[in-house]
Amino acid sequence: MDAGVHVANYLLVFVMALFALLLIMEVLRPYKKFSGRSLKQSFATNTSAFIFNNIIMGVLSVSTLFVVAARYSHYGLLNGLESGPLKWILTFILFDFSVYVWHFIGHHSESLWRFHKIHHSDKSFHVTTGFRFHVFDELLEVVVKSLCVVVIGADANVVVVCEVIRMAFVLFHHSNLVIPGERWLSYIFITPFLHRAHHSTLRSEHDSNYGIVLSVWDLIFGTRKEVVPEKIGLEMIEAENFVQLFCLAFITERRLARLLHVLPRRGGRNSS
Repeated sequence: MDAGVHVANYLLVFVMALFALLLIMEVLRPYKKFSGRSLKQSFATNTSAFIFNNIIMGVLSVSTLFVVAARYSHYGLLNGLESGPLKWILTFILFDFSVYVWHFIGHHSESLWRFHKIHHSDKSFHVTTGFRFHVFDELLEVVVKSLCVVVIGADANVVVVCEVIRMAFVLFHHSNLVIPGERWLSYIFITPFLHRAHHSTLRSEHDSNYGIVLSVWDLIFGTRKEVVPEKIGLEMIEAENFVQLFCLAFITERRLARLLHVLPRRGGRNSS
């Protein structure tokens, strides 16, 4: 367990360094300028979500996968392969595909969407959006990944590398940047251009581009969409702070819609 905790700490340092770099690049050359108030609110909410989630998830995420892989990976599909480049590449591909499938299910299961919609509730799109997750969403993901690690038969150290790459790409493809040649790059990796469509207000657009690192899965399964979203975020889902963000998971859109018809809304027809 100690080794897993040390790995998790190193991972946190790496992620924060990448976060700082992307944040500086967004300030210097943003793809789109969001209003100052909404950007500050989004940044504060997302960062507090990251801090809270990391306190709970710090030992449970990477360290859990490390321990599971070390103890149970010998049952998996790749157990018979000698540790080397071929096994590492296959592990990464299968692990990335597993996360793609889980992401797809998270959009199409009403029970899972209630937690995953928290991530999509950001009305801005920038690097801290990659921190905006409900803690229950992350807990469920750790359980699913642990099962995948056992089924795949991944080496513990390779699992950690996969997580480092995955977390780096989560920050990268949420960045408010234009990457030179990214439309061509997007046929290999998920880029901000592709993932921006995934955060569209329209369900027909945000139910797409589920890949985390490799974009090939969206091509194979017909879930790729190349669109420039008119608006970012979800219409009826909004949170001004972390507490509201946490509670939104327990209010369905249907119930919220009913409330909005009853309660006066600022600027709406029911306003006094």
